[in-house]
Amino acid sequence: MTNRIRQNELKIYLSDEEQYILDKKWQLSRMKSKSSFIRHLILYGYVYHVDYEHLREYNTNLSRISNSLNQIAKRINTTGSVYDADVKEVKELMNQVWRSQKSMLSGQPSIKQ
Repeated sequence: MTNRIRQNELKIYLSDEEQYILDKKWQLSRMKSKSSFIRHLILYGYVYHVDYEHLREYNTNLSRISNSLNQIAKRINTTGSVYDADVKEVKELMNQVWRSQKSMLSGQPSIKQ
């Protein structure tokens, strides 16, 4: 215990309702410990969770698109010819990128202070 960085204990009493609210807010924050959640509240006045799931989906889609573009480029380099089907596929892939970006940006919550 003497090796602790934080040596000052804080003990507070909460009503059942306050305890319930604290627990719910802590769960929503997705922080690992209640202590770190409370410290963050004390130091910064707020805690918010940013959901990056849409970015994971976006990156997955971009990876699929880039793989398709690489296959098209390899086919063009191998044959020395550009086919209409390849051009159409590239255009469709670029449309997917734009749709994906638009979808990602429209899903962003606005942060108000």
